[in-house]
Amino acid sequence: MIKMQGIRKIYRTEHVETHALDSFDLEVKSGEFISIMGPSGSGKTTLLNLIGLLDSFDRGSYVLDDEDVSTLSDRQMSRIRNLKIGFIFQTFNLIPDLNIFDNVDVPLRYRGMPAKERRVAIEEALATVGLASRKKHMPAQLSGGQQQRVAVARAFVGGPKLILADEPTGNLDSAMANDIMDLLEKINEQGTTVAMVTHDPDLAHRAPRQIHLLDGSLIDLETQDKPVPLINGVPVGLAKAGC
Repeated sequence: MIKMQGIRKIYRTEHVETHALDSFDLEVKSGEFISIMGPSGSGKTTLLNLIGLLDSFDRGSYVLDDEDVSTLSDRQMSRIRNLKIGFIFQTFNLIPDLNIFDNVDVPLRYRGMPAKERRVAIEEALATVGLASRKKHMPAQLSGGQQQRVAVARAFVGGPKLILADEPTGNLDSAMANDIMDLLEKINEQGTTVAMVTHDPDLAHRAPRQIHLLDGSLIDLETQDKPVPLINGVPVGLAKAGC
């Protein structure tokens, strides 16, 4: 699903160059569920933005679902995002002036899907996240956990091959966070690839594979040739950084 090789991403200001990712390699198979951890500034959000075609990189190659996306136009990348990728954000990113049904409808409208097909897909998605009875509610009428469940429904309503979740439980209490993780696991069991950024080691370890970022470099515990010293299940460098 994801194959990145030699990725470099540099942010430049007038006086400073920040190497967010440098000589970065990552391969994620179709149907995997990975969690991504690392201290602030380690490159986690940059990585998700590159995977999700929301940002460009300076060097390297990226193949997404067997398609080289390195040289695609903005229009072509937008089309791939709409068809193949679902996004879940920490702050929900629901449209406050639309009810729950219409919020979930947004990505389907961009596809030009017929209204009858959209209605069936939306109602099924809301039923999956347990909010079928709230479809006419506005976001402000829901709790934080319910709003995030709407965001999950919006992310998978179109049947994407890849879900990208950036701290999807960051604004939730532990019970609601576990509910969101249950939903992500259910989506993954249906064959969707999931990549999730989190600061919570307990939630990270619910993913079958954990990768760790430090200073723009990858520590993949599944592929390390040498044992990595851990503190409470977190690589030493990351544990000292407070992750």
